[in-house]
Amino acid sequence: MGPLKGIRVVEMAGIGPGPYAAMLLSDLGAEVIRIDRAVASPAGMGDVLARGRKSLAVNLKSPEGQEAVLKLVETADVLIEGYRPGVMEKLGLGPDACLQRNPRLVYGRMTGWGQYGPLSQAAGHDINYIAITGALAAIGREDGPVPPLNLIGDFGGGTMFLVMGVLAALLEAGKSGKGQVVDAAITDGTISLMSAIHSFASVGLWNEGRGTNLLDGGAPFYDCYQCADGEWVAIGAIEPHFFAELLQKMGLESVETGDKTSIKGFETQFDRTRWPDLRKTLKEAFARQPRAYWCERLEGSDGCFAPVLSTREAATHAHNKERQAFIERHGVLQSAPAPRFSRTVPEVQGDPVAAGADTDRLLTELGYSAEAIAALKSAGAVLQGDA
Repeated sequence: MGPLKGIRVVEMAGIGPGPYAAMLLSDLGAEVIRIDRAVASPAGMGDVLARGRKSLAVNLKSPEGQEAVLKLVETADVLIEGYRPGVMEKLGLGPDACLQRNPRLVYGRMTGWGQYGPLSQAAGHDINYIAITGALAAIGREDGPVPPLNLIGDFGGGTMFLVMGVLAALLEAGKSGKGQVVDAAITDGTISLMSAIHSFASVGLWNEGRGTNLLDGGAPFYDCYQCADGEWVAIGAIEPHFFAELLQKMGLESVETGDKTSIKGFETQFDRTRWPDLRKTLKEAFARQPRAYWCERLEGSDGCFAPVLSTREAATHAHNKERQAFIERHGVLQSAPAPRFSRTVPEVQGDPVAAGADTDRLLTELGYSAEAIAALKSAGAVLQGDA
């Protein structure tokens, strides 16, 4: 079950990129134990990012609770946390304390700004982190930047770099026998995601103005268009032969532009002075028919075409259905594990559980007696939630 079977991950409960990283590691076969607050909370089946976990509910301000976490760390391969810098140290659970208990531990730290720097202690969210990287300024139209959900910062620059760092450190630990700290900052990861844009800019292929470039909606052959029924389609026919096929299948092998100059095939594709006329032609053409018409004519061709689908529509698309890219658990639509493996096939390990659902069992595994567990509960150091 998954290539990470046998790996134990301790997750300090948080929001956003940390839980998503834990979900991915769980999907890939790791045993993920979430350290929740010792406060009763029910399982939320709609909390997709919480799937596939066990839960130990601990009062982290209690010395007994801290000791229980350190005992768990002794058995773990990885710990991931997303607190502000210094918080884990104040709790007695920082890297030094944990690595002293378990020298092979990979200690993954997820923050927006990083563990140090002028902004490291400031509050923020995805939109703030990507704002200082150059990414947000490049997304949108001429009239202003557009927040790209929280995909680029939280989950792209954050989660994916944390997971990559943790896996790389695990490989290295397997050779050296030594753990280390992985400092995954959303700002760092997002700047790395901009590498191709840095490359374009270095050779004069990227302008600072939004909506004026090849990949930001500036090019009429890489943009979205509204159809007669109000639905939208996306085209990305950058290569000349793909653009030629798009025009041919749209019935636009020869079209008249605003200045009455004929465009045949792809001859003027990269002539920026003609982009406004070409955009007008494409906009008018797509607006003459409903989305289904264009899907029938263009989808699956080399015209680089796709319908713009809602989340629910995406789950019913033929390509996604055949690949079983979506699953539904207890009526909650969610992604299937990704990526795919030929031999160690990943699977969702379970639904979200209530805080502390596994407290008694996990403490017993760690060597606590029934009397010791009862004492911890009585002192408010741990909580056994609903199973």
